[in-house]
Amino acid sequence: MSSFCGELWPEIQTPEGQRDCRECGLFRHGTRMVWGEGNPAGKLMVILDNPGAREDKEGTPFVCSTRQTLQRAAYDAGLTKNDLYITYILKRRPIRAYDKELVRKTCMLHLGQQLAENMPKLILCLGNVAVQSFFQDPNAEVRKLRGKWHDIQGIPTAAAYHPLAVKRRPNLWPVFREDWLMTANRFFA
Repeated sequence: MSSFCGELWPEIQTPEGQRDCRECGLFRHGTRMVWGEGNPAGKLMVILDNPGAREDKEGTPFVCSTRQTLQRAAYDAGLTKNDLYITYILKRRPIRAYDKELVRKTCMLHLGQQLAENMPKLILCLGNVAVQSFFQDPNAEVRKLRGKWHDIQGIPTAAAYHPLAVKRRPNLWPVFREDWLMTANRFFA
């Protein structure tokens, strides 16, 4: 594993007018809003389903193994935290049941704002939730879409498995790494 793995990447501050957003109802879960991490000027936007816990119960920052898997793939592909801007479909971590369709639709408005502000060169969606939401297709599946480029909202977009799936099923690592290498090749072209 790269010596860079496990590094706590800087969190992007949620815009002042969005911090207390109550549109989707996830504020009732008691988790804080996380806008993104990495470099907002990075030309590769990585979209995940939702933020994970970034602090333990005592409030000490840590990097979960899911994030370590993502970082390992990115660094193996020659990308750095300066190249990447990681964001989420949901801006808060859900901790109990919620109206998935309503919440995802509402939170996509925030993602639209980020796209307009950051103007990424490429997008990599990780996991079915991110793919279904961003591709606006509830039946979209990573296994069918990965390995090729798609034009979504005018931006070249690729799909890859979620790092948690890769962590749980190590046999997915070669495919996950392949998708990151494909993305890096286009990024550096």
